[in-house]
Amino acid sequence: MDGATGVMGGLLLGAYGVVLGLLSILGLHRWHLLGLARRSAAHGAPSGTPPSLLTRAGGGEPPLVTVQLPIYNERFVACRLLKAVCRLDHPRDRLQIQILDDSTDDTSRRLGRLARRARRLGFHIEHLRRPARAGFKAGALAEGLQRARGEYIALFDADFIPAPDFLRQTLPAFDDPQVGMVQARWGHVNRRASLLTRVQAALLDGHFLVEHLARARAGRFFNFNGTAGVWRRRCIESAGGWQARTLTEDLDLSYRAQLAGWRFVFLPDLVAPAELPARMGAFRSQQYRWAKGSMQTARLLLGPVLASRLPWRIRLEACFHLTGNAAYLLLLALCLLMWPAIRLRHPSGGPTALTLDAAVLAAATLSVAAFFHHGQRRAGRGRLESLLCLPPLLGIGAGLAVNNARAVVDALRGRDSPFVRTPKDGGRDGGGARQRPERTAAAGGYGPAGARPWAEGTLALYLVAALVDSAWLGAWPWVPWLALFAWGFGYTAWRGAREGVEAHRHAATARAGEPPRNRT
Repeated sequence: MDGATGVMGGLLLGAYGVVLGLLSILGLHRWHLLGLARRSAAHGAPSGTPPSLLTRAGGGEPPLVTVQLPIYNERFVACRLLKAVCRLDHPRDRLQIQILDDSTDDTSRRLGRLARRARRLGFHIEHLRRPARAGFKAGALAEGLQRARGEYIALFDADFIPAPDFLRQTLPAFDDPQVGMVQARWGHVNRRASLLTRVQAALLDGHFLVEHLARARAGRFFNFNGTAGVWRRRCIESAGGWQARTLTEDLDLSYRAQLAGWRFVFLPDLVAPAELPARMGAFRSQQYRWAKGSMQTARLLLGPVLASRLPWRIRLEACFHLTGNAAYLLLLALCLLMWPAIRLRHPSGGPTALTLDAAVLAAATLSVAAFFHHGQRRAGRGRLESLLCLPPLLGIGAGLAVNNARAVVDALRGRDSPFVRTPKDGGRDGGGARQRPERTAAAGGYGPAGARPWAEGTLALYLVAALVDSAWLGAWPWVPWLALFAWGFGYTAWRGAREGVEAHRHAATARAGEPPRNRT
């Protein structure tokens, strides 16, 4: 019995050591990206693009641009987007606007009415409806491309509010015939709406102002983010077009295009305002789609990337990029293994080993904190505000481990799942003013579907028990991490459960034929 227990304990400690080691490698890679981003800022170069390409005005007639707006049940934000696109500073006779509308609610009626008014003002707007939502967003973009007349294709999701000078800022980069895509940075009109939106804004600022900036500056592959960017049409077609074989059609096409030799440009100072998901269920479904889609893309394209004749630095960075969401599997494993590891090491005089393990985890965590702190500072946040955002960011990031680890496993197993839209409330207008309180995604039938907070809640209780036991044993170096992770899983569980109750209440009220009562 003791022998079996010893073998099991050895296996647990071995797995625990492997998890810590892999997380340390990811931490070192994060430091590497941060160093590249800082060097980019020090040199003042906008993501490696020669300044002449961003300032030189092209001669002759302005290019014909097709703006594609993929829409699916976005009654609260779709009309706001169309109005913003109609304000683009580009000749109307050189601008084609495609509303790729797959909606099944009254969004189509609202957009149709607004499109008719815009046509009377001289805008060329096509309101395209498909008989079936085949291929989801990728299918809509591919079908729209067949009818597009523009040499350049600009894309905006429903919750974006592009500034009038967006095309004037992006099109000059295409003076370089090798440039196939130009990506702008996302802004956040409802950043300060809640703790959840503040954390999301910090996560995205880190993604754009550290990851994107570092990869673009160093000549590595980076991806179009599905919106707020402009493509050269020839680039899309030569790379095989939009395909619905993954949940992240933007990442898939981006890698195929760069493998074909096209170069991408990132403009960190060009900000396209957008709305963040205000509800945990919407945020969770968005993160699931992104995590699963990136692993699906890795399964499809990592082999061709590694087999290519690209420099080894580009291939290595592509490995980290495409498989990055596997970190959630490691984080989930760490949360489950910490308590057994503490228990197994403590009786044998292992405080030193426990302290060393905690130091290793602290180093890995410090890389995450520095990464997102730099992104916040580059985005214009104050030092104190950036620092105060880090604990909830780390906690909520850990709280997503169950959701995103499931996405990674589903992708590795080849399990199919539909493209689930991320509902937006339209809670802020383009200037940041609050909209009418009755306009919420939950009240409008856009509430999160299938939220499952129970796994997060169970794991939170497990980590609280581990925290109490570790404190009793005197394993103090681990207590802060256990507390942080327990709070993160508890927060995601609480938000998910509360939203589930609200969704049931709205559904019951709607069935009773009464107007929904809004919470203040």
